[in-house]
Amino acid sequence: MNLMLNALVIFATVLGSGMALPQARRLATTRRADGVSPTWVGVSLALNAWWIAYGLAAPVWALLPVSIISFSLYAFMAYLFVTSIGRSSLRGLTLGVLGLGMVPLPFLIVGGWELAGLVVGLCYGLQLLPAVVAVLRTRELGGVSSATWLIAWIESSIWLVYGYGRNDVALMSAGVLGVAMASLILVRLASTGHQPMALFARGAVAARWRKAQPSLS
Repeated sequence: MNLMLNALVIFATVLGSGMALPQARRLATTRRADGVSPTWVGVSLALNAWWIAYGLAAPVWALLPVSIISFSLYAFMAYLFVTSIGRSSLRGLTLGVLGLGMVPLPFLIVGGWELAGLVVGLCYGLQLLPAVVAVLRTRELGGVSSATWLIAWIESSIWLVYGYGRNDVALMSAGVLGVAMASLILVRLASTGHQPMALFARGAVAARWRKAQPSLS
C-alpha cells in the first residue's frame, strides 16, 4: 500500500509541477489573457505558499516540491500580467493574494495547522473558482490553456486517492474540489468549440507518425 501511495505522490508531484507551465508558456508567447483570471493567478500564488507552510508543519514532505515549483510559476504569470496586460490586472492579483488567499489565516490563529490544513484543502476550490467564473463569462477563450486544466483534473484525482490512503482530510478535500472545478472548465472549453481533448488526438497522430518513420527510410 505504501509503495503504491509513494508512486502516486511522485506522479502527482510531476504533474502538479507542470500544471501551471502550459498556461505560463501561453501567456509568455502570445501575450494574450483572454479568459484568464488575474484573481486566479493571485490566489494560486497565495495558496501554494499555504501548501508549502502546511507541508512543513504537518509534515507532508511530498507537498513541498510541487508547491514550490507551482509558486514560482504563478509568480511568473503574475509578472506577465503586470508587464503585458498592464496595471489594470493589479486589482485582480491583489484580490487573489491578500483577499481570497488569506482565508486560512484566522483558522490557523484559532485552531492551529490541523484546522488550517483543512481550510487550505477546501480553499483549493476557492483557488480555482475565479478561473471557472472567467471562462463562464465569455466565449473568447483563446488565452486559456487546455493542457493546464487536463493536468489539473488528473493531478486532483491522484491527490484525492493519496489523501484517502493517508487519511488526510485536507488533501481529500482539495482533490474532490479540484476534479469538480477542472471538469467545469474543460466542459466549458468543449462547449465553446475549443476542443480540450484534441491534445490527446494530436499526441496520438504524432506517435503514429514517429512509429511510421523507420518504414519510410
